[in-house]
Amino acid sequence: MARSALLNVMVQAAMKAGRSLSRDFGEVQNLQVSMKGPGDYVSQADRKAEDILFAELSKARPGYSFLMEERGVVEGDDAQHRWIVDPLDGTTNFLHGIPQFAISIALERQGQIVAGVIYNPAMDELYTTERGGGAFMNDRRLRVAGRIKLVDTVIGCGVPHLGRGHHGNFLVELRNVMAEVSGVRRLGAASLDLAYVAAGRMDGFWETGLSPWDIAAGLLLIREAGGFVSDMDGGQDMLEHGSVVAGNEVIQRALLKAVKKPLSAR
Repeated sequence: MARSALLNVMVQAAMKAGRSLSRDFGEVQNLQVSMKGPGDYVSQADRKAEDILFAELSKARPGYSFLMEERGVVEGDDAQHRWIVDPLDGTTNFLHGIPQFAISIALERQGQIVAGVIYNPAMDELYTTERGGGAFMNDRRLRVAGRIKLVDTVIGCGVPHLGRGHHGNFLVELRNVMAEVSGVRRLGAASLDLAYVAAGRMDGFWETGLSPWDIAAGLLLIREAGGFVSDMDGGQDMLEHGSVVAGNEVIQRALLKAVKKPLSAR
């Protein structure tokens, strides 16, 4: 695939941060033999990756603003452009030596996501997309799965963390979805869940309680792979509401209906 100069900047930043995370991931796996300090080590790895991304993206586009997991909002001179960055999505997986984590970078222009990169350095899988230019994984064009019956599908989800989200609401959603699909998967990194929907590995995905940096790149990736996304109210305020329901046109609509159905309606 031919990448724009801007997308190349994003890819190079992700790859450089990915090399740092890969080195730290090897060390984290060694730390599992000890109860001492792995959480702190992961926090350091997270911050180090974010430092690399901030430096690389700032150097390439000095005026752009940032929204980052660790730094928060960093205002730039160019009010039209903003990087939305998660340096380590899937921190718990990383901590436990599970190779399901990613760097996620999105570029927002005048309030609209126009480019995205999601990179899993442990699997060396690079997902890239630009508005109007399609979606790719390691230069292979992506397309969402074509299944149209929920009973045939595998659906991804996110489980609320301890102390975050309403577990009771999620259990209702889960029971409703389980009753209608072939299987449910919880992989632990929302950016990769969305990438897997774009790649057709999963037929759909839903989650609430998300941050913009978890999903910004993945939303564009799915759309450019022919998929559909909405928030839990069926609208397009995913970044503001922190919720997402995704799939192909038919499955997205059916999944939204399932997760919104009261348990008493079954």
